[in-house]
Amino acid sequence: MSKTWEHYHHAARHHEQAAYHFNEAAKYDEAEEREKAAHHAYLAHGHNQLAIQHDAEAAKLRAGQADSAATAATERAADKKSAA
Repeated sequence: MSKTWEHYHHAARHHEQAAYHFNEAAKYDEAEEREKAAHHAYLAHGHNQLAIQHDAEAAKLRAGQADSAATAATERAADKKSAA
């Protein structure tokens, strides 16, 4: 399993957990249970931040893979020109 895929997978899971906690917070807010609503809002925020971090790490890894592929293609083209 690639590191990029792992980060995307973790980000998706944290997005799901954040959505769940946002919904729970809204439910408790309607019931005027402020302490529970605040707790779920806090948890949702934390999961959202973790999801953002995993998305960023996956993007970095993805960019690194693209850069290395572009560098390899450039080197192959240069080798072909010098061989010709």
